[in-house]
Amino acid sequence: MAAFLQWRRFVFFDKETVKDPGDDGKGFTLPAGISACDSGRGHIVLGDMEGQIWFLTRSMQPTPFQAYKLRVTHLFQLKQHSILVSVGQDEQGINPLVKVWNLDKRDSGNPLCTRIFPAIPGNKPTEVSCLSVHENLNFMAIGFTDGSVVLTKGDITRDRHSKTLTLHEGTCPITGLAFRQSGKITNLFIATLEKVLCYTLSLKEYPRVELDTHGCALRCTALTDPSQDSQFIVAGDECVYLYQPDERGPCFGFEGQKLLVHWYRGYLLLLTRICKTPNKSEFGSRETSPSEKQLLTVYDLDNKFIAYSAAFDDVIDVLAEWGSLYILTRDRRLCVLQEKDTQTKLEMLFKKNLFVMAINLAKNQHLDSDGLSEIFRQYGDHLYVKGDHDGAIQQYIRTIGKLEPSYVIRKFLDAQRIHNLTAYLQALHRQSLANADHTTLLLNCYTKLKDSSKLEEFIMTSESEVHFDVEIAIKVLRQAGYYSHAVFLAEKHTHHEWYLKIQLEDLKNYQEALCYIGRLPFEQAESNMKRYGKTLMHHVPEETTRLLKGLCTDYRPSRETPADRESLGHTLGNKANSEEFIAIFVNNPRELRAFLEHMMEVEAQSPQGVYDTLLELRLQDWAHEQDAQEKNSLQEAVLSLLKSENYSTVFDKALVLCQMHNFKEGVLYLYEQGQLYQQIMHYHMQNEEYGKVVEACQRYGEKEACLWEQALGYFARKEEDCKEYITAVLQHIDRNNLMPPLLVVQTLAHNSTATLSVIKDYLINKLQQESEQISEDERKIREYRVETTQLRQEIEELRSSAKIFQKTKCSMCNSPLELPSVHFLCSHSFHQHCFESYAESEAECPTCAPDNRKVMDMLRAQDQKRDLHEHFHRQLKCSNDGFSVVADYFGRGVFNKLTLITDPPGGKAGAASLDSDLQRDLLIHTKRTV
Repeated sequence: MAAFLQWRRFVFFDKETVKDPGDDGKGFTLPAGISACDSGRGHIVLGDMEGQIWFLTRSMQPTPFQAYKLRVTHLFQLKQHSILVSVGQDEQGINPLVKVWNLDKRDSGNPLCTRIFPAIPGNKPTEVSCLSVHENLNFMAIGFTDGSVVLTKGDITRDRHSKTLTLHEGTCPITGLAFRQSGKITNLFIATLEKVLCYTLSLKEYPRVELDTHGCALRCTALTDPSQDSQFIVAGDECVYLYQPDERGPCFGFEGQKLLVHWYRGYLLLLTRICKTPNKSEFGSRETSPSEKQLLTVYDLDNKFIAYSAAFDDVIDVLAEWGSLYILTRDRRLCVLQEKDTQTKLEMLFKKNLFVMAINLAKNQHLDSDGLSEIFRQYGDHLYVKGDHDGAIQQYIRTIGKLEPSYVIRKFLDAQRIHNLTAYLQALHRQSLANADHTTLLLNCYTKLKDSSKLEEFIMTSESEVHFDVEIAIKVLRQAGYYSHAVFLAEKHTHHEWYLKIQLEDLKNYQEALCYIGRLPFEQAESNMKRYGKTLMHHVPEETTRLLKGLCTDYRPSRETPADRESLGHTLGNKANSEEFIAIFVNNPRELRAFLEHMMEVEAQSPQGVYDTLLELRLQDWAHEQDAQEKNSLQEAVLSLLKSENYSTVFDKALVLCQMHNFKEGVLYLYEQGQLYQQIMHYHMQNEEYGKVVEACQRYGEKEACLWEQALGYFARKEEDCKEYITAVLQHIDRNNLMPPLLVVQTLAHNSTATLSVIKDYLINKLQQESEQISEDERKIREYRVETTQLRQEIEELRSSAKIFQKTKCSMCNSPLELPSVHFLCSHSFHQHCFESYAESEAECPTCAPDNRKVMDMLRAQDQKRDLHEHFHRQLKCSNDGFSVVADYFGRGVFNKLTLITDPPGGKAGAASLDSDLQRDLLIHTKRTV
C-alpha cells in the first residue's frame, strides 16, 4: 500500500474560470438547480430540477429542452454514439422513467425520444441510484437503492428488440455500475455500500464473482481506460482499490472521505471532503453542506505523483470534454483545468532534478525516441556533475543512437574514467553503432587496463552480438603487443593478410604461416604465396617448394575432406601459373631447379618462362662444370630441352642465353631452327672452320643461294692456301650458274694464293657455254628476220593489191559456197547462214577467233604485268640467273609503253585511213615471237 503523503506534488494543470463569451468576459453562469451531469460527443449535458436537459457547446451556448415534467435525476451520454439515456420523473412519487434520446434526429426541434420505459425492479417502487450503458447499445444496467440491478439486453433504443431482467438483488443500495469489454467477453462491475461484484454477461446463467467485502459511496466508482486494462476503481474512505473481473488488483492508501471519482487520461481524480464527517453508514451521507470545502486531487498512479490539487466550494461534478476537465460548482460557476503540455511538465521536473520521474512521464506520454534521449542526456549530465560517474554512464548508454558518441567520450576521457568509458564503448559496439575510432579506443582501454579477460570476451563474441571493425581491432592489438589475440581475430574473421603478416613479421612463426596458406582456398593461397613467398623460401625452402608444386599443379586445401572433393564433381583442381613464382627462388637455385623439373614432368604444356629459366640454369651448370663426362651429360640435357616438342622457345631469348654461355651446339641449333643460314656460315667463318663453311653451303645452299657467293668471297680474302675449298665452291657455282664469270674472277683477284690454275677449268667451261649460247642466239636471229620479212611482204600486198577470194567451199560446213556468202581477209569464206550460226561477232572470222583471242589475252596480260614491280623484284631475288628475268620482262614490254605500228617506215599518208578491222586482222595474223 502506497502512502500518498510521500508522493511529490506538481501543478500540471492550469485552472481558469470559464468566461461568458457574450457578457464582456464575465464568468459563465450555469443553469440553476442542476441535478445530473455528463459529457461526450462534443457537448456537456446538464439536467435540472425542473425536468429540463441542457446541452452546453464549446462556445458556451446552452440549449435546453423539456425532457421530464418534474425533474431529471440521471444522465448517461455514450461516447461512440449520439445517444443520451436519462432517468427522471413525470409524476409525483417514486416513478422513475428511463428515456432514450437520439441526438441526431429531431422531433419539433428537440432530440427524438426513441424509447420510454419505467425503471422499476419487479413491482416494487424504488429510486434509481446509478445508471450505465454499454457502448455497443446492447446492454443497459440500472442500479436501485433497494440493492437491485436491472439489466436491459438487446437494442436499448427500442422496446421491441430488448428484454429486461433483474440481474442482481440485495439489501444494500447500489452505488456504482460499469461495463467492461475484453475481446468477446462482457463483464458488469457492481459496487454497493458493502461489497464489490462482477457478472459475466457473455456467458449463460450470468456467473458472478464477489471481488471484495467492502464497498463505497455513490459516485465513488470509475473505469480505467483500456491502456490500464479497463480496471474497476472503487474509492473507499481509506483506500482506493482497482479490480479485474476475477480478482482485486493494486491498492492505494488515499485517506479522506471520497465524494467523487473520475478517470481521465491516465489520471485518477478524487474529490474529498476536507473536514471528514464520522457518519458514513447512511446512503445519503455524502451530501455536502452549502459552505463545505472540498479538495480535488489528480493522481498519476503509474509515476506516483500528484499532478494537481486544489480546494473548491460545493463541487457538483467533474466532466472531461474538449481535452480539458470542467468543474461544476453549486454557485453556478464553471472552472476548467487544462493540462500543461509534455515539454512544460518535463521542464518542471528538470528544475527539481526529478529525471527518473521525467523519464517515466515521457514514456507514459509516448514521447518519441529523440525526446527520451534528450532526457537521458540531461539526467546523465546531472549525475556527472554530482560525481556519480557510474550512474551517468548508464544514462548516456541509453542515448546511444541519438546522442553523438563524442559528447560522452570527451567527458570521460577528460575525467580519466577509463572504466566508465569502457562500459559506454562496449554498449556502443553491442548496438552496432561503433565506427573504427570507437573500436580503436575500446581496445586501447582494454590494453591500458591490462584486462585480458574482457579483451578475450570482446573479440570472441559472435558477430551477431557485437559488430566492430575487425581490421582496426587487429591493428590496435598488434600495436599493443597482443599478438595472440590479433592472430585469433584475424583467423576467425578470415583476414588472411593480417594473420600472415603477424605470424611472419612479429611471431616469426614461418612453419605455421605456411600451413595456414595451405589451408586457404586457391585464390587466397595464390595471392599470399606471391606476397610472402620469398620470406618463406628463405626460412623454410623445402616446405615452401612442396606447397608451390601443389599450387601450380592440382591444388587442394589441406583441410578439404573427400566429401568436399566429391561435392565438386567433375571440377578439376585449380592451377596457378608457375611462371609467376619463379622470382621467389631468386636465392635458391637448387629448389628452383627441382620446382621447374617437376613442372615439366607434370605439366606437358608449361609456361614459356619455365623452359627459359630451366634452360638458363642448365647452361650455368654446363658452363661451370669441370668434369668432361658430366659436362657432356649436361650438354645433352640442354640440347634435349631445346629440342623438346613442348618447348616453343622465344628464339631471341634462348639464343642470347646460349651465346652468353658460349654454348656452340645450342647456337647452331637455334640458327638452323630460325632458318638463319647465313649466321650459321658466319659462325663457322668466325671460328675459321673452312670445312664447316663448305658443309654449311652444301646443306643450306639450295634454300639460300647467296651462301656460295659469300663462301667464295670469304675464301678469296684468306691468305692461307684454300685452293681445295675454292675449287669445291667454284664447281657448285659453275654447275648452278650462280655468278657471272667476270664477278668470279674479280672476287678471286684479291687472293694471292688463288692462281690461274685454280679457275682454269671454270673459265674454259664458261667460255664454251658462252660460245654455244652465241651460236644459238645467231640462229634464232636469222629465223626471226626471215619471218619478219615474210610478214612485211604480206602486209604490203594487203595494202597495195586487191584480194581475190577463190574459195569454193564453206570453211565451216565444207559445202560448196552459194550466194550470199561472207569472205574474210584471212582467206576464210562462209555461207551466210553458217556465219550467222557460228560467229560471235559480225566483224570477226569464226575460224580464226580462238587464235585471235589467245593473242589478245597475251597482249592484255603483258599490259597488266607492266606494273607488277613487287612480283618482278621477288623473281629477280629468288632466281639463279637475274639477267634472264630482266630480259624476260624487257621482252614482255614491262619497261616500255606498247605501241602498235601498222605502217612501214616512209609509208604513205593515205595508209592512215586503213580500215580499223583490217588493222586488227593484220595485227592478229602477224606471227610474232617474243
